Amino acid sequence: CEGAAPDSETLKDRAGNMELYLKPDMTTYQILPWDSGQENVAGVICDVMDPDGNPSWADTRGLLKETVSRLEKLGLQIYFDFQCEFYLFHSDDEGRPTTITHEVAGYYDAGPIDLAESVRRDIMLSLAEAGMEAESSHHGLTPGQHGFLIPARCGTEAADYLQIFKTAVKRIAKRHGLHATFLPKPDRDSDGSGLHVGITLRDKEGRTAREAAGYFRAGISKHLWDMMIFTNPLINSYKRLVPGYEAPVYIAWSSTNRSPLIRIPASRGASTRIELRCPDPSANPYLALAVCL
Repeated sequence: CEGAAPDSETLKDRAGNMELYLKPDMTTYQILPWDSGQENVAGVICDVMDPDGNPSWADTRGLLKETVSRLEKLGLQIYFDFQCEFYLFHSDDEGRPTTITHEVAGYYDAGPIDLAESVRRDIMLSLAEAGMEAESSHHGLTPGQHGFLIPARCGTEAADYLQIFKTAVKRIAKRHGLHATFLPKPDRDSDGSGLHVGITLRDKEGRTAREAAGYFRAGISKHLWDMMIFTNPLINSYKRLVPGYEAPVYIAWSSTNRSPLIRIPASRGASTRIELRCPDPSANPYLALAVCL
């Protein structure tokens, strides 16, 4: 190459184009039943590193790890649980996804009217075989919609599980000849799919951190507009957040109403768990949980 050597600012601009490396986190190693056939298939989650072995600025998992670490320095632990919704649709003759479903089932319907009951059962059993039990599953409000309750896990482990869960759902649905979509609003006239994030703060001794949880709830309310580019990243995300459906449209919290932006489950008594109801499943789970923190 001819010409002067690039200055430091030019090198900085090119940093995003440098080679990156995957460093396996062997604590995440597990057999994947939904990909296994005659031979077992395993998966492992990796961290993204730069050539010097440092965490890359582009590694969203690393960002969540760092944020959780900052919280732990304050003497707090955070647990996330999820209610994740999605749709199961048919594919066309060429295998491309559609928004067609042949069922007419509604909220908490069961078979035989719920035509995808066996698919949900397959997902539940496959997750259990992988050591990742879901708490429960049910049919959603609208034909073709389904929901899973995912039990609480601490910090980064929760995001790992949610990411694996979404992959497993897509693979298992494909096995049944269906297409699983986590698009927030695949059909204009149907209910959208949300990702309700349950958040519980505890201190080092495992006790609920009541005062910190109050500040936490206030912080989310204050910074929500800035957070939503990460919790609701698509144009389609905002087609879900409209009046007339279950998705929240106002910044509000309640311990009695089930539909506000921030819900405090009354059945938990003195617990400090809150439920953030605006995120949707199209979000990068690592970014979404990091921005909540």
